[in-house]
Amino acid sequence: MSARIRIAVVGMGKIAKDQHLPAIATVPDFDLVATVSRSGESIDGKPHFHDIEALAASGMEIDAVALCTPPQVRRRIAQFAIDQGWHVFLEKPPGATLSEVEALRKAADARGISLFASWHSRFADGVEPARAWLADRTIRSATITWREDVRVWHPGQDWIWEPGGFGVFDPGINALSIATRILPNPMFVEQADLDVPANRAAPIAARVGFRDTAGTAIAMDLDFRQEGPQSWDIVVETDAGTLTLAKGGGELSIDGGAAPTAAVDLHGEYPGLYRRFAEIVHAGVSDVDVSPLRLVADIFLRGRTTVVEPFVE
Repeated sequence: MSARIRIAVVGMGKIAKDQHLPAIATVPDFDLVATVSRSGESIDGKPHFHDIEALAASGMEIDAVALCTPPQVRRRIAQFAIDQGWHVFLEKPPGATLSEVEALRKAADARGISLFASWHSRFADGVEPARAWLADRTIRSATITWREDVRVWHPGQDWIWEPGGFGVFDPGINALSIATRILPNPMFVEQADLDVPANRAAPIAARVGFRDTAGTAIAMDLDFRQEGPQSWDIVVETDAGTLTLAKGGGELSIDGGAAPTAAVDLHGEYPGLYRRFAEIVHAGVSDVDVSPLRLVADIFLRGRTTVVEPFVE
């Protein structure tokens, strides 16, 4: 492998253009050498390919790929990349099912390939300071409120409503990626209520009750129909006060007062992800934490579904 990691971005949708491409441009470990997209989206001056098979057939020197496709098709593409000997960055969620991700992990280990299941919200400024502050506290309760407007954040993305697309749990899994990082005890699902529009296959809203291994109740409220101000908040009641993580983990406060959030200089969520990806590639290891995905799988397993009015963008 060259001194810089030669990377191709596969899937040129909103997340690739808004986050991955700018992040790659700011992290000196990487050299963007190609893009892949069935839609024909490309970057000026960079070779573009219709699919990953065409990229491989081109003979280009590739070290790694970042997969920004919908989760339903990601396993096949990731397996093909592993077969080529390319390191693989998986956008969240890392796959449509736990079994898919486990199979990819085993395949990557067998080939000596670095596989990265990325959770961008864990790289928000407030997350690591929150984790450190909570480590020595007794948790009394926690509330997760993740309410956003799907029309704003996922316009025209029909895949999100299909089986394997997660519906409101596509953003909701971000909250769970933070919760599983900052809360000191493992949590499990006790009950869940899922609202599924009559014309969709995935939930538009959910209420979930968790409990951790210490018996602490954790409540989660998700809604894809939020208008006006959006809510991406986690509030944790402890024996030493109330910790609040707002703005998707970017803003930390204790008892309403500002708390330091610069313990780790990550330079933003996606640059932080790419720095981590470079670390594991150079170290020859993988980073595949499926705990947020496992909780979503458990929610679907235990959830009670209510059919609600059709959703129209």
